[in-house]
Amino acid sequence: KAEQAEALLKECHGYLHADGYAGFNSLYEKNPITGQSQMMEVACWAHVRRKVYEVHMATSSPAARDLLERMAALFKLEADIRGQAPEERLNARTQYALPLLSQLKEAMEHVLAQGSRKSSLSQALRYALTRWPALIRYTTDGRLDMTNNAAERAIRPIALGRRNWTFAGSDDGGRRAAIMYTLIETAKLNAINPEAYLTNVIARIAQHPMRRIHELLPWNLTL
Repeated sequence: KAEQAEALLKECHGYLHADGYAGFNSLYEKNPITGQSQMMEVACWAHVRRKVYEVHMATSSPAARDLLERMAALFKLEADIRGQAPEERLNARTQYALPLLSQLKEAMEHVLAQGSRKSSLSQALRYALTRWPALIRYTTDGRLDMTNNAAERAIRPIALGRRNWTFAGSDDGGRRAAIMYTLIETAKLNAINPEAYLTNVIARIAQHPMRRIHELLPWNLTL
């Protein structure tokens, strides 16, 4: 629910890279006094592509195929610049991605104007066009990604296994599980063995000063 997203992210400011989940909408709203949003939405191109891909697989639509090929050029660019410094990624996106995105948007608008508004392809394109500012936000900051796939991959083991552990036992159990999932996946993102990380932290946590707890975060701890 939205209340959970708000509670989890209430102290956060900056970018929020996510799918189109409506529970995040309140975080994107501008403060009437400051005119600023708590979080800036960064939408996911993988979700957009998937919707168009599903239409193409179901209908063999030439229009859907054309849009997929245009998106493929954008994904190819991201593959080419993966691992480069944020400044280099931003320069490449400014030079190459922005013109491709402009052409893609025109193609989407043309297809939407020509087809039935109730078609599955039109629904997929409205999903994209209504989120366009958030979809192209990755071109404004080299630290951002084009997709939310990193988070999707991180939660995949939970999604696949949850049928085996239908219940957490209690609300507190659910919160503790979420903390452990977060620590484990964050360790992986920082190229640290999760088991070694947790073993190290548990061994020293009782004597570690609370004011220096940040020293035990995965990106600060040297094993």
